[in-house]
Amino acid sequence: MINNITIVGIGYVGLSLSVLLSQKYKVNIHDKDHSKIDLINNKISPISDDLIQDFLTNKNLKITASSCLEKSIKQAELIILALPTNFDLANNSFDTSIIENVVSIINDSDNLAPILIKSTVPIGFTEKLNAKVKNRIIFSPEFLREGMALYDNLHPSRIIVGDNGELGEQIAQIFSSCTKNDHQVFLVSNNEAEAIKLFSNTYLANRVAFFNELDTFCLHHNLSTRAVIDGVSSDKRIGDYYNNPSFGFGGYCLPKDTIQLLSNFVDTPQEIIGATVKSNKTRKNFIANKIIELKPNTVGVYRLTMKTGSDNYRNSSILEIIEALNENKIPTLIYEPLIKENLFMNNHVIKDINQFKKQSDLIVANRIHEDLNDVYAKVFTRDLYKEN
Repeated sequence: MINNITIVGIGYVGLSLSVLLSQKYKVNIHDKDHSKIDLINNKISPISDDLIQDFLTNKNLKITASSCLEKSIKQAELIILALPTNFDLANNSFDTSIIENVVSIINDSDNLAPILIKSTVPIGFTEKLNAKVKNRIIFSPEFLREGMALYDNLHPSRIIVGDNGELGEQIAQIFSSCTKNDHQVFLVSNNEAEAIKLFSNTYLANRVAFFNELDTFCLHHNLSTRAVIDGVSSDKRIGDYYNNPSFGFGGYCLPKDTIQLLSNFVDTPQEIIGATVKSNKTRKNFIANKIIELKPNTVGVYRLTMKTGSDNYRNSSILEIIEALNENKIPTLIYEPLIKENLFMNNHVIKDINQFKKQSDLIVANRIHEDLNDVYAKVFTRDLYKEN
């Protein structure tokens, strides 16, 4: 019977899982960042997620945070790894070194508790790691939106565990016991669970790329993008969702997961996966050229984050557009409350929204906001539905 759970990594995944599971289980969350640990132990969320903060404030959660990994894993009956795996272009694969280092520390301890990997990894990674260590390692993908991580954990579309035996059933039950909705449970192999994660995110990336290319065509041929999307999406087989044009898919998951899946194909024939990656680059170049064609005196970039409620702008599509503006020597200002510095990518960061709007000849916004209502006439956006 599993009661004590250790979670390694305080990010969107690790923190939301800790809050979810600490409703019923004793959870210790570990990270090297002492500031995050202090915040959690004082019931303050270190990431932007209103529901997480509400649970920390108002729920009787059994959660503590610690900076000592050895101490954190000592009493654990299940160890969950929620660690970053950024894509390494030099090796054409996720950098899994942090996971491997932590697993090595666990393996050197006396604790034989099963290890559950929630980080996104290449297909085949978990089984290769299993062959090297004493602890049983299982992969279980997460499907979370930034800013909605706890909500998505409480209301999962499905729970997938890379073990179709008794241990897999026990882990699935642990997660199911803390959720608030009916959902399917899939007990599969580790390789299949890893593939489910990468193919799911690549499909979403492909859908974003499809509607972005639709928008590109409509802009190029002077058609109403919204009229075309509404007509296309009215087909129930296609659906009226995830169809709002953007400057390109970005964020922490879709770009790297799509490239990783492409890398996993190796000698396997494919066209769609590679085209999805290429399409996103083409879209960002198209948007940048559209902005440049307007010949603005000063471009103001409103927010770097990909969507409302997020405090992350890693791999945001707007970053490459800023690079293109800089290369064309177009003066660029940035309004991003998350940035404390006065410069970002050698562009001035304006802290006051009114000053930003006044100084910007053209305002570029991946997602529109009520901040811009009074200057909408000079806003360049492809956000047609005002939603993420």
